[in-house]
Order: sequence, then structure tokens, then C-alpha cells
Amino acid sequence: MKKMKLFLFMSLITVLVLQACSTANNKSTEGSKDGSKSVGGELVILRASDATSLDPHFITDIPSANIIHGKVYETLVAFDRDRKIVPLLAKSWEQKDELTWTFTLNEGIKFHDGADFNAEAVKATFGRILDPATGSPQRDKLSMIKEVVVESEYVVTLKLKEPYAPLLSILASQEGSMISPKAIAESADQLATHPVGTGPFVFESWKTGQEITLNANKDYWGSVPKIDKVTFKVVPEDSTRLAMIESGEAHIAEQVPVTEISRIENSSSMNLFRAEGLAVEFIGFNVKDSLLSNVKVRQAISNAVDREAIISGIYDNVGTLANSAMSPKVIGYSSETKPYDYDVVKAKELLKEAGVKEGTKIKLLTSDRKERINMAEVIQSQLKGIGLDVEIQVMEYGAFISEITKQEHQLFISGWGNATGDADYNQYNLFHSASMGPPGNHFYYENPEVDKLIEQGRSESNQEKRNEIYKKAMKMELDDAVYIPVRNYEHLAVYSNAVKGFWLDASNYTMINGVEIVE
Repeated sequence: MKKMKLFLFMSLITVLVLQACSTANNKSTEGSKDGSKSVGGELVILRASDATSLDPHFITDIPSANIIHGKVYETLVAFDRDRKIVPLLAKSWEQKDELTWTFTLNEGIKFHDGADFNAEAVKATFGRILDPATGSPQRDKLSMIKEVVVESEYVVTLKLKEPYAPLLSILASQEGSMISPKAIAESADQLATHPVGTGPFVFESWKTGQEITLNANKDYWGSVPKIDKVTFKVVPEDSTRLAMIESGEAHIAEQVPVTEISRIENSSSMNLFRAEGLAVEFIGFNVKDSLLSNVKVRQAISNAVDREAIISGIYDNVGTLANSAMSPKVIGYSSETKPYDYDVVKAKELLKEAGVKEGTKIKLLTSDRKERINMAEVIQSQLKGIGLDVEIQVMEYGAFISEITKQEHQLFISGWGNATGDADYNQYNLFHSASMGPPGNHFYYENPEVDKLIEQGRSESNQEKRNEIYKKAMKMELDDAVYIPVRNYEHLAVYSNAVKGFWLDASNYTMINGVEIVE
């Protein structure tokens, strides 16, 4: 009996030692290379403005998509850090001919509401966005899809109306988000405020104007997040966002004033992430406006804006001078596209030819970002030099987006964040007549020749030929003085020392799936 008790005692000691070793090993793997330890917890991300919607079929701006893309919602395929297409919900695919793409899906994946992810879910998602009754402003982005065929539970085929070269890139963007078929059938009207996807984070709540909270999906089919939750807080003031990062009250701030770069770089508690972007900032014209419908007036204003002064004076050379509405990182970009030269004398001549009197009033609309307000003031001063009296209108971002879809604005400062890295996303959404209004053509520009070129670019599989097509289209858009290209984006974000594994992609999405908070 004594031998038995001794045996049991020694066995218990052995188990406890093994458990201790196991626990110690787990802790060491959780820590980062500098010896810090992962603590789970809540990741706090600061934003200048609230989202406009959380429904991927109705989102038309990247700041809103950033809340849910790759976090709540996932796509069939995705971009990796090098912008290469990789499998995600689909584990493989095959292009059988120019019009037929077949996807084999991963099995056993559930939506957050318990619905199965399968071929029927893919069909339901595309069916919703393509149904004219849905009224999605994103419909045209996927309108090349003629039919979705369920081959089996986990095999689905997309049949196209015409060849579409960048299909995978649009499927990898937020417009290709897979939505729960149960939510589509039972509560589609609630998707704007209650998203339901398959992603690593589950929607918890949205306090309008204040914050949006997502919880880690503990049943996630992939790598479960290392944080417990993420809260996106709306903090409009630049200085307040920075102070909250510095004090440790928050972890990441998505918008960084260029005037604060040196402060961040010299800080012992803050870090700056810089990423060359796909987006371009521009000054746009509503070409349907009575004054701006005259191309000579638009050309005059184009000649009167000193773009280089804006880059150096407002942005302190963060980003580069744009030559078109397409960033050099976008497939289809041309370095040969030439915007209007800065020429005040020419500008005055054109206004005179157009019959525009000195002192004519014009409104310039901008969102409430500090740099854009500063840019508006510079433009106001520059246009005063050719006899135009500019009234600056500043709006909160959501109100700004709403305003430019009403066709009542004149001049406006905006940007286009290319989510796919392909010229089609830029050209079709910004300049095709079918995209006027919410989809992105806030110039209300209509040119049948440009439409034809854009459509040719969509279906052409030879990239060299596509490049030539887009070069022609961009030249025509600039000849028509639809916009003034200003700056190729460089995306900036500030983050605290407590954050590991965070990065920004070229579309300006905050990548947090591998993030951990350490102590």
C-alpha cells in the first residue's frame, strides 16, 4: 500500500511538472522577440469620422470598408502583402475559358449566424448585388457576371457576359464579400448596421458617431485573432488622436497629419507606418454645373492651380505629384499622361474667352480633414489670382460623401482609393457614364468615346493592349478637364509600442488579423 501511495504521489508530481513546462512554453511562444508578452485585450483604433454603412453592397468609400473588409467579411480570394492573389474562402480556382471561372470552396466554414458557407451562399451573395431591385451602387462592378452555377455543395462556377481581365482582383475587393444567405433572406435591411460574414471578427455594436466594436471570432476557421476585441473610435480632432496614442489610451490612429510626422518619429512611445498607396487625390469638377459645363472654364482653373506648391506646402512632400487619376502602382498606369501646366496668363485668357466676369463666385467643397481644408485655402488664393471668388464649404466626411452624390456641388477635393490595384476599378468607377453618382463618378462626366475605351479595357486580356487603351482614355479625360490630379497617396498611420503585427496595405486597409497587444 505504501508503495502504491508513493507511486501515485510521484505520478502527480510528474504531471504537475509537465503542466508547468507546457504553460511556460506557451507563454514564451506568445511573447514577441523582444521578450514582451501577448495579453489579448481590446485593440482601440482611432478614426477621424464614422462609417457611412457596413453593407459591402452599399459601401462606396474605403474608410467604411476598412471596418469590415477582411475582418467581419471575407472574399473568395484575397491579396497577400505583395498584392498577389491568394486563396481564401475558395481553396482553388480554374479559368476554363474567357467566360467561365470555377471555384472550389473550403469546407466546414460557418457564417457568424451559424449558416453554412457553400456554393449556395456564393450564389445568394452575387444574386443580391446583381439584382436591380437591391439598388446596389456596386452592381456595375460585378455586372460582368451573367450566371452563378452551383456545381456541387463546394464547387461554384461564374459565367461571364464578356471577358473580364481583372475578375480575381474585384473578387478580392470588399465588393466581393461573402454575406450570410440567412441574413440576406431574413434581415437584408439590417446589413447596413449589422454585418454577418465568416471573418475573424464578429460584429458587436455600432454607436453612431462614437464607435464600432467587433469581437474576436473564437470559432474562426482560420487563425483565431490574438486580441479579444477591436473598437474603432471616432475622434475628429487630429491632436486628440495623437495624444491618445501617446498616452496609451488607444493603440492605432489611421489618419496622421503630415505636420506631426517628426513628432511621431522622435517619440519613444509611438511609431509611424508609411505605405505607398494606390489612391490619387484630385480636384474635381461637376461638369453638369452651369458654370463648369464650359470646358474652357475647367481648363482655366486647371491652369491656375499650382499643384507642386500644394505638394510641398500642404503635404510636406508626403506622397508624389500625380499626373493622372491613376497611381503609378496601379496596373494600367501611364507615365506619358500629362496634366495642365501651371500658367496663370493662359488661365485668364481662357476665362475671358468663356465670357466669365471677374469676381464670379464658385463653391469649393471638401471634407473636414486638416490637409484638405488647408488645400482648399491655397486653391481659394490661387483662383483669386484669375478673378474667381471661391467660397469654401467644409463638411464632415459622411456628409461630404452624401453631398457629392446629389449633383449640386461645383468644385470638390476628393480622392479615389483603388481597392483592386487594376485600372478598371479606377476608370470604370470614376469616368464611365454608368457610374455617375454613388458608384464614384462624382464629376457626372459622360463621354461615349471614353465609355467605349473603358469597356474595351475591361475585356482585353493582353496587358500591353490594355495599357494603350487606358492611356488613350486618360488623355481624353484630361483634355476634357474633368479633374486636376494632385497627389499620389502615401498612407500614414501611428501606432503605440504595445502593438505588434500591424500594417497598412496599399489600399489603406488597416491589417489587424495578426495583431497582438503586448506588455
